[in-house]
Amino acid sequence: MRTMTRRAMRGVGLLCAAALSLTACGSSDDAGSDTTVTGGDLRAALKKGGSITVWAWEPTLKQVVGDFEKKYPKVKVKLVNAGTGNDQYTALQNAVQAGKGVPDVAQVEYYALGQFALGKSLEDLSRYGADAYENDYSPGPWSSVAVDEAVYALPMDSGPMALFYNKKVLDKHQIATPTTWNEYLEAARKLHAADPKAYITNDTGDAGFTTSMIWQAGGTPFKSRDTNVTVDLTADKGVAAFTKVWQKLIDDKLLAPISSWSDEWYKGLADGTIATLATGAWMPANFASGVESAAGDWRAAALPQWEKGAQSSSENGGSSLAVMKAGKNKDLAYAFNEYANHSDGVQARIKSGAFPATTADLSSPSFLDTPFPYFGGQKANEIFARSANEVPEGWSYLPYQVYANSIFNDSVGKAYVSGTTLAEGLKQWQKSAVDYGTDQGFSVNK
Repeated sequence: MRTMTRRAMRGVGLLCAAALSLTACGSSDDAGSDTTVTGGDLRAALKKGGSITVWAWEPTLKQVVGDFEKKYPKVKVKLVNAGTGNDQYTALQNAVQAGKGVPDVAQVEYYALGQFALGKSLEDLSRYGADAYENDYSPGPWSSVAVDEAVYALPMDSGPMALFYNKKVLDKHQIATPTTWNEYLEAARKLHAADPKAYITNDTGDAGFTTSMIWQAGGTPFKSRDTNVTVDLTADKGVAAFTKVWQKLIDDKLLAPISSWSDEWYKGLADGTIATLATGAWMPANFASGVESAAGDWRAAALPQWEKGAQSSSENGGSSLAVMKAGKNKDLAYAFNEYANHSDGVQARIKSGAFPATTADLSSPSFLDTPFPYFGGQKANEIFARSANEVPEGWSYLPYQVYANSIFNDSVGKAYVSGTTLAEGLKQWQKSAVDYGTDQGFSVNK
């Protein structure tokens, strides 16, 4: 995203009404959008009061809203769960296009932020001084919200990746915790041979997981500059590293054919059918709430490496809070956003289980020393914080990543259920992404 300039935003804005049918195009009325808003202005707005609406599904915000209203009693915050992920994005796009019902603040995942920024739906928060916060957030999340001089959201959390593994299962079969992906492949073979009902992990095709793995391997398959977009899912080095190992896992039928977040998935995590998960640092709260019976069995470790001795990680998931350009009370909206993500709200969310994107918290002794009873008392934050610092820079998503991810299983997903290889599926995904971007007015792979 960092390579997309303000000029690009303006250029795409011209295409917006005619071409970017999926991207929610914001109002063309930018009056006041360049006006600097000071801390004094925000304090005056909070003193005067008013109401704002926040669309978010993240549960820890409920406590933040209560605390915020208690501190600023003249401000009322209506917290609305308009759906999770794509469901909310669809509702948000529809509201913007209809010109009514747009919330003041919206939760937007990092991979989706570019699409809404491109559609001119989001307020540039640099006029509130948010551009001075770069060093206050870990590089991965910040690079997702900042576009040159513009800041389109404040990071709410982050998802530095780790390997979660069922120690009880690996110990039973005398399998060491894998430190490389080749070791992971061998562990998968040993485990499944020892217990045909057990798998190293589950995977039925997940765009977010696949792009995270390519990111860790140093890949940069998506690039954009102005209205020029490059999609390279055939020659990228990160794609090659991922397909080399993951194709073997598929060919040897070592991946549980279970979709994540299903009832069968939770059962598999609990009974040892699924032995590991490579995912974001937000997972511990889900273990505690959804896999309660396996408490004490699981541990966290650094993500296996593509090259032995390397220290590279990745991000998976994570969300921001954006101020909507069509919102009615932008100053109060920003004040709430800053409270939630750069002030007292951060601590409230951490206490409720959120994983922060703020560097001060990621390095604080109280955070790092926190024991996780679910993981046998392990100080897992030490692993997650180290992971956050080992995420390669230079990654970017497509400016229409929401759409691209939505069609992932139409192509790459075939590799999990048919004779199509991952490489063939990724090549087909590339063609679909190129065709779609071209249809929407981008110059793709030219």
